[in-house]
Amino acid sequence: MKELFMKEALNRAKLAFKKDEVPIGAVVVKNNEIIGYGQNRTIEKNSVLAHAEIEAIKMASQKEQNYRLIGCDIYSTIEPCHLCAKAIVASRIDNLYIGAKEPKEGSIVSQDNFLEKPFHNHKTNYEIGILENECQEIIQTFFRAKR
Repeated sequence: MKELFMKEALNRAKLAFKKDEVPIGAVVVKNNEIIGYGQNRTIEKNSVLAHAEIEAIKMASQKEQNYRLIGCDIYSTIEPCHLCAKAIVASRIDNLYIGAKEPKEGSIVSQDNFLEKPFHNHKTNYEIGILENECQEIIQTFFRAKR
């Protein structure tokens, strides 16, 4: 099932790619059903807050009518930044599944171990490497074209 949900997150990343946004996608899952999805839309929305994970969390919270997404998992094609990691913890998501590491901004293992900090009031578990090659490929292709 993990690969299935990560493929859905990749589909969202592809939508971002087509709009010349950094191609990152995310989905929130509860009881094996996607209840929220998002892709980077920072340019489209003129907002630094329009990251894929934030968009997916916002949609899921609206569907659940609760900011606490207890019993939910989130799938992100790329390792979340600090902004998104804090939103994941604050929304009480149980598990974070990551496609590929992000060496410059990744807050889970690359630049920080944010989820391991003792001050959090919620523990989110994580796993890295789901469809890693596909997740790396789309973002690398995007940035190669920018150079």
